[in-house]
Amino acid sequence: MIDLNQYEVLTFDCYGTLIDWETGVIEALQPVLNAHQIQLSDDGILELFARFESQLEQGEYRKYKDILQGVVQKFGEQFGFTPSSVELIALADSVKNWQPFPDTVEALKILKQRLKLAIVSNVDDDLFAFTAKHLQVEFDSVITAEQVKSYKPSLQNFQVAISRMGIPSEKILHVACSIYHDIVPAKSLGLSTVWVNRRFGKEGVGATVPAVSNPDLEVPNLKTLAEMIQL
Repeated sequence: MIDLNQYEVLTFDCYGTLIDWETGVIEALQPVLNAHQIQLSDDGILELFARFESQLEQGEYRKYKDILQGVVQKFGEQFGFTPSSVELIALADSVKNWQPFPDTVEALKILKQRLKLAIVSNVDDDLFAFTAKHLQVEFDSVITAEQVKSYKPSLQNFQVAISRMGIPSEKILHVACSIYHDIVPAKSLGLSTVWVNRRFGKEGVGATVPAVSNPDLEVPNLKTLAEMIQL
C-alpha cells in the first residue's frame, strides 16, 4: 500500500476517469450505425472505437476532433457505408455534452481541499473547456494533447506535465482508468499510479486498448480514492 500522504499533486486522465466517455461514445455512434442498418452491441462499439482511436493517434499529430472524425470514417469503412457530413462530426460534437461519473464532482471538491489537481488528457483545448464546466473545480494545471502535440501513451505528455508541475515526480500521483494510455507510460517514468477501474465487474475491455501493468493502487471509483486520502 502506498502512503497517500506523500503526494502534493494529483494528475488525472479525464475521459474515462472523470468523464463517462463510454456512455458518450455509445450514444454518439449508435444512432449513426442504426441509420445504416448496422447492428452492433455496446461492447462491440467500444472495442472498435478503442482500436480505431489508437491507430489514428499513432500517426502524425492532428487535433482530437479530427481523430474522432476519423473514427467515424473507419466505422464506415468497417461496415461498408459512407457517413454523411453530419454523421462525420457527430462523435466530436458530442464531447461537450459528455457527463462526469456520479462520484466525480464531489470527490474532486474533496481532493481539491488537500492537494493540487491537474489534468493530462488526450483532447483539444476547446473541447476540454466545455468539459471543465461539468467538473466544477478549478485545476491548477491542464495539459492537453493539443498543447503537447502528441497523444498518450507518448511519454512526452507526462514529461511536460512533470515539468509544468515544478515539483519532484515522487510528489505526483497519476490517477487514470486506462492501463494502456496512462498507467504503463506513467510508471515507466517513475510516477506512482492509481488505476480507477471503472469497468470493475463488467465484461470486455471497453474503450481502451488492452494492456498489462501493475498500478500502485486500484480503486473502483474516485469516491473511494477521496475517502482514502481523507483518512
